[in-house]
Amino acid sequence: MDTADYYRQLGLLSGASLEAVKASYRRLARLYHPDLNSDHLAREKFIAVTEAYKFLLNIAKPEAESFSPSEPQQTVVSQVPFQPLRVKVTRQEPALKRNPQLSELEQKLKQNSYRELQQLLKYQRFPRAIALIEGLAERIPQDVEIRQWQAITYQRFGRALIKDKKLEKARIYLKKALKTDPHNRALWIEVERDFRQLEKVY
Repeated sequence: MDTADYYRQLGLLSGASLEAVKASYRRLARLYHPDLNSDHLAREKFIAVTEAYKFLLNIAKPEAESFSPSEPQQTVVSQVPFQPLRVKVTRQEPALKRNPQLSELEQKLKQNSYRELQQLLKYQRFPRAIALIEGLAERIPQDVEIRQWQAITYQRFGRALIKDKKLEKARIYLKKALKTDPHNRALWIEVERDFRQLEKVY
């Protein structure tokens, strides 16, 4: 299992901050702890998220040095549409999983798009985030990690739509998330929770 897989176990994008790792683990541990959930699959999930958490504790960087879409930050960013955002960090940011099939130009595009996607998700600018990630996925269709970002973006938008009581649209985007990355177990768990919330709102 590589580093990106450990982040996915916690439902996070690669390079998420230490604070985001801790927050996600606390939430998932409460959900799957054997003392609180008697389902045997929950026990397996608890073991998996605990293993991921222990691994990421040693490599995840504090929020000031990392990018995390799930944790609010007070970073000032450019508002120029569809341009890579320039964000200052104190140390070199974590490298994304390198795809040897990508050219240097594609790798740079991926890195810049990742930064911008993090900021768009952080500020809940979902239509722009979706336009960005769909354009990137069309430009670099062979990259598995980009497809995972696309699915996560759909899921986050679906969750926001549930809060806004736009239930049919939420259902569409949650289904798109599963269709985009059908083998991501962490994503399935999050989408199942969203569907349960959607049914409560109905």
